[in-house]
Amino acid sequence: MTDPTHRVHGLAGDEIAPDWPALAEPELTGVLATMPAAGGLRRVLWHSPRPLSAAGLVETARGGTVFVKRHHVSVRGAATLAEEHALLAHLKRHGLPVVELLADRDGRTALAHGDWTYEVHTAARGEDLYRDTMSWQPPDRLAHARTAGRMLARLHGASAGHSATQRGTHILVARSELATAADPVATLQAQLPQRPALADYLARRDWPRDLERLFAPWRASQPALARQPRLWTHGDWHVSNLCWSGAGDDAEVTCVLDFGLAAANFALFDLATAIERNAIAWLALDAGNAAARPDIARALIAGYRAELPLGADELHLLADLLPVVHVDFALSEVEYFHGVTRSAHAADVAYDTFLIGHAAWFEGAHGQHLLAAIREAH
Repeated sequence: MTDPTHRVHGLAGDEIAPDWPALAEPELTGVLATMPAAGGLRRVLWHSPRPLSAAGLVETARGGTVFVKRHHVSVRGAATLAEEHALLAHLKRHGLPVVELLADRDGRTALAHGDWTYEVHTAARGEDLYRDTMSWQPPDRLAHARTAGRMLARLHGASAGHSATQRGTHILVARSELATAADPVATLQAQLPQRPALADYLARRDWPRDLERLFAPWRASQPALARQPRLWTHGDWHVSNLCWSGAGDDAEVTCVLDFGLAAANFALFDLATAIERNAIAWLALDAGNAAARPDIARALIAGYRAELPLGADELHLLADLLPVVHVDFALSEVEYFHGVTRSAHAADVAYDTFLIGHAAWFEGAHGQHLLAAIREAH
């Protein structure tokens, strides 16, 4: 069963036609046939509305319900996808509730088939409460933010000791090289020969001036950010990437999902990303002050501090980082839309609205209020 009317989340909070075709039964039959634990396809149950790949829940003959995700090889080759899988395996060994990966007959979990790369996971345990919620939409309950913060700290505890080198790609990965560089302009300039699609896009923009202005308020905090201990991070910590034991205030996180943006960064980077994803309704900024949720930010911090210590200096550094935490990923989206999907409009939105617009928002009254609330969360 495939759905020709399948829609995905758009950049403006709308639903749009997908860049990638929905998973189809013939391709799934071929992929699952290589996996002894699956036992063959029965039917497709659900197509994910996430826009950057094709994914869904699939019923198999032997493995029950599994989650299948398909990437174009220009976004994730087998070797690049295996980097995520190595982190997942490490976290599972250290007690974090994550999904298990199914392997083919040769023991591979990142499966190359022509122009596509596939991965197959066991179904996540618990309720997928926020399955259709877009990133940047705050959680329904303050308690869920607190619980999410606590689980993020647990992830960081489990991630310690994962010493893999940095991701082999910048495309759709949440990295922090620019957010920690003494000279972000020179750092990006040095990357561009290895990122031709991004270089081609930036050739028409005054990007050095834009980055200089964007990073100006952050400059005093850069040395402390550069000294942060290295740690592999999730990179997309939003309540929609968690499964839950229920919908009430006492719900616990039963499974952590979607490590597609994971990379070697540092703990405060992940916590700042969690605040950027959950505590600011970026798609509803016309709501004024209501778009900023200092209560959500403080709840995330409180949950995190219930597991791991955060001192006053770290809270100030967290606030200094927040306006630029998105920069590396925003540029990776520009690279993706310009070089992979060839969408000029989406690339412009990623540059103007995401990269520049989000940083500029923090200079206004609502952004400054949120940053003050984080600094004062003692």
